[in-house]
Formats: sequence, C-alpha cells, structure tokens
Amino acid sequence: MSRNYLGVDIGGTFIKLGIVDDAGNVSMRREVPIDRSGSKTVMETLMQGIDDLLADSGFGADAFEGIGVSAAGCINTTKGCVAENGGNVPNWSFTSVTGPLTERYGIGATIANDGNCVALAEAWIGAAQGIRDVICVVLGTGVGGGIISGGHLIEGSHGFGGEIGHFPTHADLLMTGEKKWGSHYETFASTGALVRRALTSGKDWLNGKEIFEAASSGDADALGILDGWTTEIAAGITGLVHIFDPAVVLIGGGVSAQEELLVKPVRAKVLETVTPDMAAELQVKAAALGNSAGMVGAVKYFIDRTGGGSAL
Repeated sequence: MSRNYLGVDIGGTFIKLGIVDDAGNVSMRREVPIDRSGSKTVMETLMQGIDDLLADSGFGADAFEGIGVSAAGCINTTKGCVAENGGNVPNWSFTSVTGPLTERYGIGATIANDGNCVALAEAWIGAAQGIRDVICVVLGTGVGGGIISGGHLIEGSHGFGGEIGHFPTHADLLMTGEKKWGSHYETFASTGALVRRALTSGKDWLNGKEIFEAASSGDADALGILDGWTTEIAAGITGLVHIFDPAVVLIGGGVSAQEELLVKPVRAKVLETVTPDMAAELQVKAAALGNSAGMVGAVKYFIDRTGGGSAL
C-alpha cells in the first residue's frame, strides 16, 4: 500500500498543492493565488489551501505521512524557515514554515528551495531518473537550480546550496546593480534578461513568447537576440560542468519547451566549450516534469530527510 504526502510548491504568484504518493504520482492538484495586497499572509493562504485540500479529499491530516514544501527564496532547511532573501514571494523573508505546519496539522513537515526540489524530482522520476550526478538549471524571471552529486543533493551548511543564479559570470560588473547582483548569472541568463536584450536592441517585444514567435518565423533580429542569450546560458553551464562533472544537465522552466531555439543551441555551445573528456558522454536536455516538479521534489526531500515517515 502506497504512502501519501501533502505536496506544496510556493511561487511568487501561486501556491500549488496536491497529494503525492511514494512513487511520485500527483493527484487532487490545485493552485491558490497568493494575496499580494498584504491583507493575507502567505502562510494563511497556504493553510487555507491545505484545509480545503483535506476537506475535498475526505481525509484528515493524520492520513498523510507529512508535508513537503518547495519554496522560492533562500531556505534555511535546518530551521525550517525562509532566510532574508525571500525571492519574489511577497513578505516572505524570515517566515517560519515547518513549525506552524506541524503545530496545526500534527504531522512532520520539511521545506527546501524550489530549484533544489526540481532537481530532486527530475532525478527521482523525471528526465534524470536514476542518474546520480545532475545539474538542473531552471530559467524564469530569475535563474534557479539544484545540484545532485553522487546521488546527494548539495545543500551546504544552511540549505542555501545550489543558488546557481547568483554566481558571478561578469567580473567587471561584480559590485553593480540592485543588491550588487549586476554580475550574477541570472542577470544575463534569465528570461527577464532575454526581454532586456530585445528592448536594448530597439525591439518592442515584451516577453519571451513574442521573441520566440518572431524567431520561429525567421526574424533575423530575434534569432540574434536568442543567440546572445543562449551563449550566456551556456557559459554558466560550462562553468558548472567543470566544477561538478555531471552526467546530465537539465534545463527547466516554461521556456525549456523550446527545443530548437533554446535547448538545442545551448547543448551545442556547452559541448563545444567544455573540455573534451567531459563532453564525451555529457547530456544536456530539457527537464520533463513541468509544473509538478516542485511538489514532487518537495515530497522527495521530505522522504529523504525523514526516512519516509512523519518526523515531528
């Protein structure tokens, strides 16, 4: 008989919730919008969402082994809370998460960074299933990711490990930009960076979808903008490959569906620029799990952290 868990994925706009079993299957999935007006906290929204999910399922919280939470921002996994950097989630910094959830529902809870959860999910049941050395790069408004080495998620001493969007790739800009992040990888490799490239080129494309559509129709300017952007993405991945020597690099985020215009050129550039020994068997491909990855990875993190049972 399978064990069931409550899976949660907290982003800047929505909280995704569902029931995830011990094989990674998701059921009763739903999304709850985050109140950005300030009248309701993220934790209040989350708990209401869990209450509604439990009511709809017909089960009490004690029917579940625990709650796995994936969340944006720097997550202190040892303390079960958000650190100072709360990402793009409103009023999220320094929020205690696992303690209040355990107190309310009487079952164990864990929380981990969303990029780390995506990596865990993909290595569990996704595009890197069964592979022990994986780098996952998640492209969105920023850049997130996770690193699995020797079958173990790299978390560091506080749970902050794997923040690949914040390693500097442009030394000349090291102390520039908001929060001195002008040199950081995500400044050049995010979808936001793609749109900025278009605007500084004098184009009025307002989002990545418009740029990809123009490129698909053969627009030379759009193709040039994408070429510069994919070079930035590939440069960061090349550095990570040389440090961690993965078997697979996964590209996640909504844009990863763009095989011809994103994944394929990034793959070619990475394989061209890494050392030949590392390029020989390296795979660079799109992640597979889409919007379910955060919830699934959050539950996998809970299982790995607690041995599968409810650790209060």
